[in-house]
Amino acid sequence: MVHFRFHAGVLFYTLIVLFPQLCRGIRSIPTREMNTGAVEVPNGFRFAEAPDYRNGRDCPVSTTDGRSVSTCDPSLVHIAMTLDSEYLRGSIAAVHSVLKHASCPESIFFHFVAAEFDPASPRVLTQLVRSTFPSLNFKVYIFREDTVINLISSSIRQALENPLNYARNYLGDILDRCVDRVIYLDSDIVVVDDIHKLWNTALSGSRVIGAPEYCHANFTQYFTSVFWSDSVMSGTFSSARRKPCYFNTGVMVMDLVRWREGNYKKRIEKWMEVQKKTRIYELGSLPPFLLVFAGHVEPIDHRWNQHGLGGDNVRGSCRSLHPGPVSLLHWSGKGKPWVRLDAKKPCRLDHLWEPYDLYIRSIKGHYYAHNGHQSMGFFTGSSYL
Repeated sequence: MVHFRFHAGVLFYTLIVLFPQLCRGIRSIPTREMNTGAVEVPNGFRFAEAPDYRNGRDCPVSTTDGRSVSTCDPSLVHIAMTLDSEYLRGSIAAVHSVLKHASCPESIFFHFVAAEFDPASPRVLTQLVRSTFPSLNFKVYIFREDTVINLISSSIRQALENPLNYARNYLGDILDRCVDRVIYLDSDIVVVDDIHKLWNTALSGSRVIGAPEYCHANFTQYFTSVFWSDSVMSGTFSSARRKPCYFNTGVMVMDLVRWREGNYKKRIEKWMEVQKKTRIYELGSLPPFLLVFAGHVEPIDHRWNQHGLGGDNVRGSCRSLHPGPVSLLHWSGKGKPWVRLDAKKPCRLDHLWEPYDLYIRSIKGHYYAHNGHQSMGFFTGSSYL
């Protein structure tokens, strides 16, 4: 593995919390006022203000300058993420990483979807985003849990039953109709390349989503024997025109025009209804996506989702990177880097997440930047530095 070159300096950000639109949205207007303090949310988290990242020379002319930016602006790159108190720290780091490596950070619009009953109020979360990222274009939505709660079945892990995990199924309804494409990102990722490269992915033919595919994975393990023994259900994957491959739903490019036209939300819900009657899978929100899309996904380079880095905290297992260049690191799995770092039991790759952490810790009433005096490191998407 090539060595990493570490650069000193850490600037901290506070991120996000949101409200999905199956109700209403809260728009944040970029401001030039720099808040020198940190915002604290009810769970005790505090985050430092992020640097003011600016567009490069070849980017579209910025239209912010203290004014609201329309989500219908065709020059924008749209990113959707969920946010809740449990993953707040990860979400902040994810946004930080996107802005830090983007060639045109002012041209990115974030759509944050928050749980309806999150301990932190929508006003506090919106204020948190604004104070941490003063120049960020974003909109906050509240996701009504009753939209999906009756469709969720028990899973092998309780965390997978969180209704917010299913918010990605409803982005076509949540986001403004003029938003015709979006990148969906999980909260346990960091981007180490220019997000515009992923945005420019072409979805060929009638394909609705694009994602890195893994066609050598054991596809049978994602469904129960009941599913495979039923010729009608298992026949979903038997078409000669469809070669199902595994893909991780934590990183997807989504064509929302085709999504809405094809009513894919309803197609996913139908499989969730089948699951409620006859248990055909053990995982949470992933299998319904596989049933609808596996074999019909635009393959994207694996560099855009180096997933599985979470490993297993209980067993103490750590994962290594797949061979090749890296543009996005994904701590999917049970373990999260901030938990292991705080416990002083990090996996080796958790230190690649650390430079983007904007968390401020409290010691006897005083607040300290989590990485205040350490050397920070990062690497680009083309190769390690």
